[in-house]
Amino acid sequence: MSKIVIGLTGPTGAGKSTVAAALEHAGCKIIDADRIAREVVVQPECLAQLTAEYGTDIVQPDGGLNRRLLAQRAFSTPQKSVRLNEITHPIILKEILRQIEQERFGTAKAVIMDAPLLFESGADQYCAKTIAVIAPAEKRLARVMNRDSISAEQAKARMGAQQPDSYYLDRADYVFDGSADTQSVPAKAQALLEQILGDVNETI
Repeated sequence: MSKIVIGLTGPTGAGKSTVAAALEHAGCKIIDADRIAREVVVQPECLAQLTAEYGTDIVQPDGGLNRRLLAQRAFSTPQKSVRLNEITHPIILKEILRQIEQERFGTAKAVIMDAPLLFESGADQYCAKTIAVIAPAEKRLARVMNRDSISAEQAKARMGAQQPDSYYLDRADYVFDGSADTQSVPAKAQALLEQILGDVNETI
């Protein structure tokens, strides 16, 4: 039987990476959409579209991508941000699906699609079930400030640009409390994984 694909998402600072690590430890294969995104933007297919949209100078003399300049231009207006997603999301999704196919008959208990924009990109359609990791705003704020070494104002701006908790709660099949004590996450993630696998197997 092919492997069950579970989508994992949530806003910045909620603790998604901690849950992903716990699920990996529990025997799942993690497909990290953020890591894939960083890799695919420098592929010729994607880079050609990005330079056409944002300028050839986003490519440095050594051939590398000036990610800071790209971000500056891509996030300068909502329209340019949308265009960035239109260019990158299909290429990112293509690679995610390729990796899922590689793992479908592997030894992992499940394949976890770790994607911050799981619902926005439509990638949830490829998942049997989805998990949203949610945490209180004050805890997320402290985590983002500490993780990225930024001010409260900068952290609040990043958080404000994301979807509210209700967006995830309305769409996810399961919700994980990201404010839980770090030591308790592995056991809670293991229990949720077993619950999901049981629920999916009941419907097959």
